[in-house]
Amino acid sequence: MSGAAGRLAPGRQTAAEAAYRRLRQDILTGQLPAGRRLTEAGLAESLGISRTPVREALKRLALEGLVEREAGQGARVASFPEDELEQIFQLRLMLEAYAARRAARFATPEEIAAMRALADEISACTPPRDEAAARRWSEANAAFHRAVTQAARSGRLAAMLALVVDVAIVMRTFRRYAPRDLIRSAAHHHEIVDAIAARAPDWAASVMTSHLLAAAIAAKGTPAPR
Repeated sequence: MSGAAGRLAPGRQTAAEAAYRRLRQDILTGQLPAGRRLTEAGLAESLGISRTPVREALKRLALEGLVEREAGQGARVASFPEDELEQIFQLRLMLEAYAARRAARFATPEEIAAMRALADEISACTPPRDEAAARRWSEANAAFHRAVTQAARSGRLAAMLALVVDVAIVMRTFRRYAPRDLIRSAAHHHEIVDAIAARAPDWAASVMTSHLLAAAIAAKGTPAPR
């Protein structure tokens, strides 16, 4: 499987879980591009495992909409409608601005401290110098947004955001960000924390909106104003 990750290293997770995580990562990062055909035999050989865990991994990825199953034992990496990116960011704008507004009212001092630590971690690897730093940036960014949502104290909102944010195309857009986009994004995270700590719902919602609007522009590959 050219361009995809190599054989799985042994570990405590099951072979199916390891295969799922590896394939999901390859899809999210674009190493397995949209339309790429995946066969159970080819994946099993490249990952160094049997077909059964590969089959289970593909089933999970199909449920998430990341792959499309084909007749027989194959699948393809899913493609997305042209306006999928716009839909995702429009939904995030509405939901995450509301989450930031609620977080400014309900976040505990411990949650605010955790958000600040994540903002610091994001800044520490901005812009990412290598693949490991890019992975750290992406993980800390996702954790930051989850922390804001958790602090909003709304199970319904968290459930809606989980459906919107955990989509492959969102992560793929990370590769389109220029260094200045990432620097701007890192600064936004700090200001969001400042607004939440100040118990200023309007400020928090406003910065979150600016943050996501800038991200949407960067994801389209259109240079944002300096």
